[in-house]
Amino acid sequence: MFSERVDVAILGGGPGGLSAALVLGRSLRKVALIDEGKPRNQVTIKSHGFLTRDGLHPSAIRDIAHEQMKYYPNVQISKDVVQRVEKTNGLFVTKTKKGSTILSKKVIAAMGMRDHLPDIPGIKEVYGKTLFHCPYCDGWERKNEPLAVFGNGEALIPFVKIIYNWSKDLIVFTNGKAEISDEEKQQLMQHKIHIKETPITAIRSSDGKMEQVILKGGEAVSRKGGFMVTTGEKQASMIPALLGVPLNEKGEYETDEHGQTAIDGLFVIGDAKNTFTSLIGAASQGYEAGVRINTEFALEEWDQSGCSS
Repeated sequence: MFSERVDVAILGGGPGGLSAALVLGRSLRKVALIDEGKPRNQVTIKSHGFLTRDGLHPSAIRDIAHEQMKYYPNVQISKDVVQRVEKTNGLFVTKTKKGSTILSKKVIAAMGMRDHLPDIPGIKEVYGKTLFHCPYCDGWERKNEPLAVFGNGEALIPFVKIIYNWSKDLIVFTNGKAEISDEEKQQLMQHKIHIKETPITAIRSSDGKMEQVILKGGEAVSRKGGFMVTTGEKQASMIPALLGVPLNEKGEYETDEHGQTAIDGLFVIGDAKNTFTSLIGAASQGYEAGVRINTEFALEEWDQSGCSS
């Protein structure tokens, strides 16, 4: 239990939060990073698309970051859960489950989204192993395989067009009546992509390797892997909303390009503002937010120094 005054409190220790902490730490800012230790990508076996870290387990990337952060004593990382954030007299007051109170001029919320997979028996056994959401993260490993695409609605066809880049052997499963136009169905037929509208009863697998999609009535469709249009993602934390940050129609927090919200001093980065950002995308946003915040501090200190001289 402790009370501490810092320049910036960072809520969440994924690539976005850690990247922001690194930039701010190197900028001589005092930083407190609070991380629950339950990342969205913890089910993933290997992370891809992160230059110099391609193919590593997400926890290995995090361990490297934590080790490198030890070089900056002005950055403190704690495993804890943020329970409440308030803004009083221009300062943010962050309270944690373990009883800590952190006062800061700025807050970066980088707690991301949480996946809520559909209630299909067997789906959790394959998710992160042979069933994915991001083709840029996992498409290479599934190239030219017989794949399933799970989804429905207006986002389905644009998503199928992207997955088609990695494999032409696709079957679309809408888990009920397909909510797409006749023209879109015709597009699928022209590309020799079958669509299954029968409800799904289960996904069969062995050691995480998808084998069959089982439909109501007993039909078993062989597939080696697949991609999901959506994972039912929702905000991992409503703290920014409670502070007054609006959500858009996608359930993402509204910010400017650098993550600044309508609340002065409060930034939101990563999946919380973009639904799915990727490791390198989140790290980039953390870098941008860190630079923006340090610039604000530096200009403020410059003006104050000029007034006092």
